[in-house]
Amino acid sequence: MAHSQFDLLRQRRFLPYFVVQSLGAFNDNVYRQAIIGLLAYMAVGSSQMGLYANLAPAIFILPYFLFSATAGQIAEKLEKQRLIVITTTMEIVVMSLAAVGFLLQSMPILLVALFGTGLQSTLFGPVKYSILPSVLKPEELTGGNGLVEMGTSLSILVGMIFGGLIFQLAGAHGPQVAAVSVILMAIAGNTVARRIPKVDAGDPTLKVDWNLLRESWRIWQLTRRQLAVRNAVLGVSWFWFVGTVLTAQLPVYAQANLGGTQNLYIFALALFSVGVGIGSMSCEKLSGRTVEIGLVPLGAFGVSAFLLDLYFARPGQALAHGLSVMEFVQAPGTWRIMLDLTGIGLFTGFFVVPLFALIQSRTPKHELARVISGMNIQNAMFIVAAAVIGLALQRYLGWTIPQVFLALAIANTLVAVWIFSIVPEFFMRFLSWAMVRGLYRLKLHGIEGGPDDKRGVPDEGAALLVCNHVSYMDALILSACIPRPARFVMYYRIFNIPVMRWIFRTAKAIPIAGARENPEIMQRAFDAVDAALAEGELVCIFPEGALTKDGQIAPFKSGVDKILERAAARGQDVPVVPMALRNMWGSMWSKRDSRLGRMRVPRRLRAHVEVAADVPVPGREASAALLEAKVRALRGDAA
Repeated sequence: MAHSQFDLLRQRRFLPYFVVQSLGAFNDNVYRQAIIGLLAYMAVGSSQMGLYANLAPAIFILPYFLFSATAGQIAEKLEKQRLIVITTTMEIVVMSLAAVGFLLQSMPILLVALFGTGLQSTLFGPVKYSILPSVLKPEELTGGNGLVEMGTSLSILVGMIFGGLIFQLAGAHGPQVAAVSVILMAIAGNTVARRIPKVDAGDPTLKVDWNLLRESWRIWQLTRRQLAVRNAVLGVSWFWFVGTVLTAQLPVYAQANLGGTQNLYIFALALFSVGVGIGSMSCEKLSGRTVEIGLVPLGAFGVSAFLLDLYFARPGQALAHGLSVMEFVQAPGTWRIMLDLTGIGLFTGFFVVPLFALIQSRTPKHELARVISGMNIQNAMFIVAAAVIGLALQRYLGWTIPQVFLALAIANTLVAVWIFSIVPEFFMRFLSWAMVRGLYRLKLHGIEGGPDDKRGVPDEGAALLVCNHVSYMDALILSACIPRPARFVMYYRIFNIPVMRWIFRTAKAIPIAGARENPEIMQRAFDAVDAALAEGELVCIFPEGALTKDGQIAPFKSGVDKILERAAARGQDVPVVPMALRNMWGSMWSKRDSRLGRMRVPRRLRAHVEVAADVPVPGREASAALLEAKVRALRGDAA
């Protein structure tokens, strides 16, 4: 039966939460655009309009600096549904104050309320993402995050359009319509929030530290405990930097370089937002329902490519001005610009959704809300830096907006290369994902079991993975399926192949030799496996010791017993996950063919291959014979 992330929208564990976060993003942007509409309605001067344009983002982002640390602790300590009800109740209060500001046409009141919306968003932020691992199965994380990002992106866009139209359509009744609209949306969000099922607190015993500076530093340090999580957080912050620079330039870009009006700016933003939505929604399909960080390099370099092309598509000023959306669409060369804006959004979705899923899957649940808060602090810093740098480049260096896009494309490439060089796991997963998805159509069974299915690879801690060995592609296929990085034990002569050696070393593969062939290499391999398990890592071995020559599973060798005995001697009971590859015997990479036969075109392009996992066996109960029987049962007749 095919799974779809849209199935989540029919389930109470996800739908009310999804609606609440979408309504919140929608209402925030209705409010902010309605303030701009009120200023135009009041016919204020350009200087006051400019003052608001600079003040509003700073007022909204300030609570993230001041209160994220406290928000993270509260989100960790309280039951999550209760906290969402509290924050949406707070939104009703804030929007009631905003309504007073609209009715009195008072900018000071509206700016105070804007600070309140920033505070409410700060409190909601940690629970927004930390709730997902508690209500979704591991294999649903990517799809769930894709829905959230799609919903947020489109809600922002529709909110901006609706907020911008209030005073155009309502005329003299604009203040009243704006006041009623923001209150009704807040009440709707609070009503739906009460339908969210209860979700246990991450750490109900946590003692809240009210010292903002000290706790902000501690929480930020939490984001840096694991290298992959630290760089995923950095990647999300960089996403906000790129998005801020890009969207901040769009209003002037639409007018000066595209020759349009305010409506064309909304159209350009819509293309970007729709692209983000499509990219976010595509991640589950592309990832095969796993947390696939191999999409992150693809997203990063895709964003750079489309930003670069956007520069060349329209490097100078527009030749015509005052174009409507339809006139712009019909003008020569504009389809390229539209494709670029949509493409930037599309690959942005590929970039950010797997990063959120990685943070959620690799962070302990009792720390996740605080890690999200630490990320929000860093995000706020990057947003402010993006605004300052974008302004400085144009005002003090005299750069045009297309030149800013070009610089952003180059900077994005350099930052991506730097991140991926620090954490090779990102790039290695990209290589394995691209190669495996290009050659095969994978179907997974029980790889990520979830709370109701005890099969699969543990979310954290050490584990030994044992699998049948059919082809030279086995390790690559498994690495593309397993949600956590695993260290593969492989024959040392293959490990030492020129060029490939760099890839294997980067992937932290462990070379091994037979006892008669090279006892020293074999001993080093057993030492490395033991050390990896002691550090809580995954290790994958092929206990047959060699590729199958006839498609059948050979008897498992005693190496697996030795590994478990060494771990037990240290007092560690390592779970063993039986796994099986199905339908690989017909692959050009197996020994079914001669060496010459393996060099020809594959007989089955994009063949269907299955990877199955069983319930982990406690190390104290495992043996080579038992594991062999389980792998045989898993594989069945599908050689």
